[in-house]
Amino acid sequence: MGHVIGIDLGTTYSCIAHLAGDHPRVIPSLEGFPTTPSIVSFTRGGETLIGDLALRQAIANPENTLFAVKRLIGRKFNSEEVQNARARLPYKLIEAPNGDVLIEVGSQQITPQEVSAMILGYLKKCAESYLGEEVRDVVITVPAHFGDHQRQATKDAAAIAGLNVMRVINEPTAASVAYGLNRKQNGNIAVFDMGGGTFDITMLEIGGGVFHVLATNGDSYLGGEDFDQRVLDWLLEDFRKDHKADLSGDKLAIQRIKEAAERAKRELSFTQETEINLPFISASSGGSKHLRKVLSRSILENLTADLVEKAFPLVERTLEESKLKPDQIDDVILVGGQTRMPLIYKSVSEFFRKKPNDKINPDECVALGAAIQSGILSGELNEIVLLLDVTSLALGIETEKGGYERIIEKNTTTPTKKTKAFTTVENNQRQVKIHVLQGDAPRAAENVSLATFDLVGLMPAHAGIPQIDVTFEINADGLVKVTAKDVLSGKEQKISVHPSSGLSRPQINVLIQKEREKRAKEITRGKR
Repeated sequence: MGHVIGIDLGTTYSCIAHLAGDHPRVIPSLEGFPTTPSIVSFTRGGETLIGDLALRQAIANPENTLFAVKRLIGRKFNSEEVQNARARLPYKLIEAPNGDVLIEVGSQQITPQEVSAMILGYLKKCAESYLGEEVRDVVITVPAHFGDHQRQATKDAAAIAGLNVMRVINEPTAASVAYGLNRKQNGNIAVFDMGGGTFDITMLEIGGGVFHVLATNGDSYLGGEDFDQRVLDWLLEDFRKDHKADLSGDKLAIQRIKEAAERAKRELSFTQETEINLPFISASSGGSKHLRKVLSRSILENLTADLVEKAFPLVERTLEESKLKPDQIDDVILVGGQTRMPLIYKSVSEFFRKKPNDKINPDECVALGAAIQSGILSGELNEIVLLLDVTSLALGIETEKGGYERIIEKNTTTPTKKTKAFTTVENNQRQVKIHVLQGDAPRAAENVSLATFDLVGLMPAHAGIPQIDVTFEINADGLVKVTAKDVLSGKEQKISVHPSSGLSRPQINVLIQKEREKRAKEITRGKR
């Protein structure tokens, strides 16, 4: 068996790792960096740039430079999250015929899955260059609160990139494995994971090689991008007051300010103040205008304090769901680049009344944990490690008048199996429709539809007499199987829930073939 790699496909940065002996190692990008910007850019000359090359020219080409695509993947165009992103992003989002998101770049329309596949394809190339052999198999990580559609969309992106996904695991779980491998202590661990686009909080119990997730929660729109936006908005407002000029419609200026805002935010993790200096940011009949401003750590903290505070109700809820109190947490792990912010470090320390563990790199630990899991699956790792994860969202079916009945509750340890009894609502009803849903909202329409099937051939009876047992089963890979059985007649109907990413199987096959042809051309050119 060839190398199996671990990939952390991040909102702003991605990272790859592999198992070297008994220890995971980060694989550098082709430019020699440990992480790769999750950015794809289409140049006016027809080139596609990925990673650092795309980042370097983002200022000059904002409309054709795609970033933060992870926030769009597996979502519907009309969702609140996509509409919030649409208002901020310099590139254009449109609605696909099936209601999904499409990104319009010049004359072409591409899906978030295709953009993610380009990033994954580049990471695959980095791994192959480093390891000196073709890489096919991968363990890939996703935010713990990702729904099935988002997970499937990520798997489809990997397939388009020529990768075989052996396992999808949650980012906090991967980070805890990287933390816990070869450590002898057991106990309760909190993983506070805030990256570029998403926030996860997970409570785990580690003991005897078993990593047992107790509860997890998250927010898909809470991360470094939101902190950057606060600085950007502050700079725009200040420039408006000083120069009586509005830069919000100038995409080139916005991209320059956005990069400067992110750079300043990073610097303020290590210094008390920094200067943002952007000469010739705009021009008018009165001449050129320059943006020059000193940003202090205290100003940054005032601008973003509510974003930090927004995380802690989720922390409290996760503790409650795991039946733990803050003083029962033995160690806290910070994951994701945004957790380098001193205010976050301070807030987490005060909440748990202990300093977070700083012995693992927050930018690399998720990929390292994925690499460890790859070693477990491939048989390379001798350590006995068992991951017991949980369902991040509840699963159930639609009931009378648009109601929603949970069958598997959120934070249920997987694999799992549970049955609930239902009945008919009409006399002599001969069939029932089973509508499988995922989510925590009280009404069916507010949750995500996963599948629909009919149980036919019911024995005629008065309403309320038949007993229909609905069974949900989730295996270790997260595959959901639903069975409906009429106890009286013995009639049974089963379905394996394969959530769609928005792309049909034929569409995915076409994209896979295109990617193969592209790689073949690259190999041919390289041999000349």
